[in-house]
Amino acid sequence: MPRLIDPGQGGAIELVELVETLDAYPVDARDEDAFASWGPLLARLGRNSDFLADLAIAELKTRCAAQHAGNGYGAQVFLLRPPNGRYVLRANFWPARADSATRRSGPAAFFYDLPHDHNFHFLTYGYLGPGYWSDYYEYDAAPLTGLPGEHAGLRFVERARLEPGRLMLYRMRRDVHVQLPPDSMSVSLNILAADPAQPWLDQYRFDIGRGTIAEGLTVTAAEALVAIAVHVGNGLDLAEHFALRHPCARMRVTALDALVSALPGEAPMLLSRATDDPDRFVAGHARARLAP
Repeated sequence: MPRLIDPGQGGAIELVELVETLDAYPVDARDEDAFASWGPLLARLGRNSDFLADLAIAELKTRCAAQHAGNGYGAQVFLLRPPNGRYVLRANFWPARADSATRRSGPAAFFYDLPHDHNFHFLTYGYLGPGYWSDYYEYDAAPLTGLPGEHAGLRFVERARLEPGRLMLYRMRRDVHVQLPPDSMSVSLNILAADPAQPWLDQYRFDIGRGTIAEGLTVTAAEALVAIAVHVGNGLDLAEHFALRHPCARMRVTALDALVSALPGEAPMLLSRATDDPDRFVAGHARARLAP
């Protein structure tokens, strides 16, 4: 399960103090222990019972202008500081299952009942309310190919709640959780690690019943553009280059699928060639597509 962090005993601080400290003492977002050292600072912000309400009121007075301008998340997230290349600060709202927001939008809008991991570390603190529940699992991403249907080696740990004052570190590509609604409306605070390599690291949705990878969840803007470029403009040469030589296996698969879509008559040759790719994900994907 996520790593429990001692929240420390420091007094409450303002958001600006947290931001100034994080900026003054940067850490390597890929270093678990270094990133965990920011946890007690998040807890100190969490002891400030007024800051989030004050920010929300200020946003409402401007019709949420700042949130509209910089918040790439959904309505569940109140962005405290936008991405700066090293971290993101946010507050997450977690309605209960019987609340009108959940009933009208459906649980999927709040990522409830969705077994998934993360391709970044993040710290979370129980700020308000009883806290959301989670079924926690662990797995080892290193030996996996990443293909849908692959056995993931999930190990159930426990069902637990993000109680008020609890501080946890979700470890990238290790902790898997199925978030469940809280007993009543709750709020958590997060510091999310950011790293330039993050978009190329896979995040998965899992099939808990079968214990397998259900699908990959990560898609970069570049992948979407390649899929479009083969059908409009002169993108075939670029897709061919990416399918053979791009350093990211996921992009090679994206380019391969784009070529197969644009050139159906050449699909058997393209897929057969890809079965010799040195990466197991690319070769396995090609074999799966060739299978009758």
